[in-house]
Amino acid sequence: MSNRNRNGLRPAEQGQCRRCAIYTRKSTSAGLEQEFNTLDAQREVCERYIQSQMGAGWTVLPKHYDDGGFTGANLERPAFSELMADLEAGKVDIIVVYKVDRLSRSLLDFARVMDHLSTHGVDFVSVTQNFSTADAMGRLTLNMLMSFSEFEREMIAERTRDKIAAARRRGMWTGGSVPLGYDVVNKKLMVNDAEAALVRELFDLYLEYKSTMATVRELNRRGRTTKRHQAKSGNVRGGGQWHKNAVLSILRNPLYAGYMPHGQKLFDGVHSPIINRDLFHRTQVVLNNWRTRGPSGTRNPAYILRGVLRCSCGSALTSASTRTNGTEYRYYRCVTRDSRGSETCAARQVPAKAIEEFVVERIRDALAGNELTHAYAQSLTRIQEMKDYAAADRQALQQQLAQSEGATPDTEDSLRVRQHEMNLRIAELEQMSIDTEWVARVIQDFNQSWELLTPENRGRLIRAVVQRIVMNDNEGTVTVEMTDPATGLIPTGDSLCTEDEKAGVEQ
Repeated sequence: MSNRNRNGLRPAEQGQCRRCAIYTRKSTSAGLEQEFNTLDAQREVCERYIQSQMGAGWTVLPKHYDDGGFTGANLERPAFSELMADLEAGKVDIIVVYKVDRLSRSLLDFARVMDHLSTHGVDFVSVTQNFSTADAMGRLTLNMLMSFSEFEREMIAERTRDKIAAARRRGMWTGGSVPLGYDVVNKKLMVNDAEAALVRELFDLYLEYKSTMATVRELNRRGRTTKRHQAKSGNVRGGGQWHKNAVLSILRNPLYAGYMPHGQKLFDGVHSPIINRDLFHRTQVVLNNWRTRGPSGTRNPAYILRGVLRCSCGSALTSASTRTNGTEYRYYRCVTRDSRGSETCAARQVPAKAIEEFVVERIRDALAGNELTHAYAQSLTRIQEMKDYAAADRQALQQQLAQSEGATPDTEDSLRVRQHEMNLRIAELEQMSIDTEWVARVIQDFNQSWELLTPENRGRLIRAVVQRIVMNDNEGTVTVEMTDPATGLIPTGDSLCTEDEKAGVEQ
């Protein structure tokens, strides 16, 4: 049910008055020195109108809210500010003015004021224009004005977005949280040398470990902290320990490579880069490629088959362990069986040491005839050829971009998207070359190299050489599929559970 009476007014409770504040304004101070000036005339008309509404409980507040010599183009007026303060304090029920433009000449400001009044349950009346939010016609007029005001706000927002987009296209900083490695001086990003060194260290650590969590742990071990931000109020935030999202936000930020991002597009920034672009693009490739990154950074790296070991039911085999009489036994177990029970998959857990040694022997078998070593040497040659072709294509694309001045934004954006894709492709090939060269070097003398490798690098090598390992518990076999198709599939073996490990395996 409405809280207004048949005249459209909020009814006063019995014996309660509706307090009316009269607001008057004049743009210039000329004539205000007269004994009876225009502000007095406005107030007199408003007082007569309020007296005509005495039956509805209206009464005039004695306090004067007069702004003489203040424009209506904005709301920076002393008496108006005092009126808003009294309104918020609950001292006013109705605001009465001579004409609407006495309150504001700006449609947007007027709409904001009306919204503020509505929030506090205060009505508004213009006595000479039959405009009152206390009646149906006035509320209809107000809704129309608010619609135009909303349109104006949307136009302002659209112009602001266009302005930001234009600035970003020119590589200019448009505000926001200042990234680690930079300070803002005269609205421009300037390199902070001490922080920039930390940014480079972070990228180097990630490409060394290829794991965000390993990078987080190393940064915190070294006592590195996140960027400190000081607000205008003096409050300081940041300067704490690193976490995964903080590391990822830096690794993913193209600002560090001298780009200025806008949406999905990258533009050449006017600020100085902290890292080179090839390094940045290679980082994105590693971030996007789980086989290169590997799972060992977040779990125990001793489980070197994680990520490639599968159950015959199609699920992954995950790591687990148990301890008996002070001895730890490692094993792999089916994820489906763990989560849904033995009814969905009957595969038993398999001792980790046995399956890992079995896979290593199969790799030795594949290396015995030198076909795998030869295949990786050929692969390096093919990768280099692809890098040369991609570099030539990127050079041609850069020339197109240089000649695109005056082209439509869509044409330039299309070229920039292609340029970004090409940069990522070259970085992907570079990472492939680095990984393939490392694998080729290790497998040249596999027996000696394997003994020297850390658990992390053992897992890295297996994920590079082995495409997939499938455990079939029903048949007691293991299929090892090598990454290079030229080597084919390696034969399966018998049951892998050795006598000395059976005691530590829970069936």
